[in-house]
Amino acid sequence: MHMGGRLVHRISPEDVGRRVSVRIRLPEGGFTDIVGVVESWDGGVLTMRRRDGSAVEVVESTIAASRVVPPVPPRRRGGQPPRTP
Repeated sequence: MHMGGRLVHRISPEDVGRRVSVRIRLPEGGFTDIVGVVESWDGGVLTMRRRDGSAVEVVESTIAASRVVPPVPPRRRGGQPPRTP
C-alpha cells in the first residue's frame, strides 16, 4: 500500500468477492487498516466481511490506499509437537 512514500488505491467494484486491505482516513485524523472480503460495493459504500465474521461498511471517499491480498491460508490441524530439551 505504501509505495515510495505514496498511498495507492488499487481496488474497484470489480474486486467484489476478493480479499482486500484498505487504509482509511479517520475523522479525528490518522489512519486505520481493515482487511476482509468485499461483499458489496454500492453507491460509494463497500461492505467488507472480516475474518471474525463481522461486517464493516467503508465509505469509498475515506479510502487512502487499498490492494487485493491473498486469501487466508487454511489452518493447520494439530500443532507443533512439544519441544524436548
